[in-house]
Amino acid sequence: MQIEFLGTGSGVPGKFRNVSCTALRLLDECNSVWLFDVGEGTQQQILRSNLKPRKINKIFITHLHGDHIFGLPGLLSSRSFQGGNTPLTIYGPKGIKDFVQVSLRVSKTKLSYKIIYNEITEPGKIVDDDKFTVYAEALDHQIACFGYRVEEHDHPGELMVDKLKDAQIPSGPIYGQIKAGKQVTLPDGRVINGKDFIGHAQKGRTIAIIGDTRKNPNSYKIAKNADVLIHESTFSKEEASLARNYYHSTNVQAAALAKKANVKKLLLTHISSRYTGKMANMLQKQARSVFKNTYVVKDFDVVDVPFDKNQTV
Repeated sequence: MQIEFLGTGSGVPGKFRNVSCTALRLLDECNSVWLFDVGEGTQQQILRSNLKPRKINKIFITHLHGDHIFGLPGLLSSRSFQGGNTPLTIYGPKGIKDFVQVSLRVSKTKLSYKIIYNEITEPGKIVDDDKFTVYAEALDHQIACFGYRVEEHDHPGELMVDKLKDAQIPSGPIYGQIKAGKQVTLPDGRVINGKDFIGHAQKGRTIAIIGDTRKNPNSYKIAKNADVLIHESTFSKEEASLARNYYHSTNVQAAALAKKANVKKLLLTHISSRYTGKMANMLQKQARSVFKNTYVVKDFDVVDVPFDKNQTV
């Protein structure tokens, strides 16, 4: 599992930061890529990465402001041209379906795949498959806006092959029964419990994505005990009043949430074009005074999300 930042700026594209788009790379987990917001120019950003549009099968939109959706029609069209023929699901606030359909209809764009729309009208579970569960919670922005919590299901414990060999249990189809945790009778008459030869289950990872928002209680629900919290940081702590007036957050507010919610790592994005060079470093330094494991991310940063080997089930 990796997170790749295709756009880390806010409002309008800048020389060093494109507008919002975050890719959750789940190639090892389910051979897929999920996007969170698709700002203008996302296609160009993808060309500078090694992502394949045909691998994108889920897109989550936090809200319908232009810097989060204006790249969507072009990306959908290009996916069709570049071999994408499997269905794609778009999640987002009410209105995202109209935006996409009108854009495609007016431009007379024909897609080679089906789009499934899931317009979110109330918070709760929006994805629940065999590997992941995704929850949406309402945030506090000028228009309907959602944050997303991606929970990976726990991984079953691995078969303890060395222990099986020490017990002189021969390899073969019987290993499949043991891995399933069944009680097995061996050829020599011994009866073993498969569960005794399976390691501890590995706890799944959790990613929290909080888009544009004022400080609000639902952010805690999204972030609680997450391995990684991705949070907007449009303003510095000195501009808390501006952040509130424009329905945004400061770097220090995001850091305080990370600390309260007991997350492992905080990644600050949606950075105003005012903050470049040393000023971006200042945002990070301020946040680290509250929550040490904080990073201000840049376009094309790739962050690995490893398993916590100390967290078993």
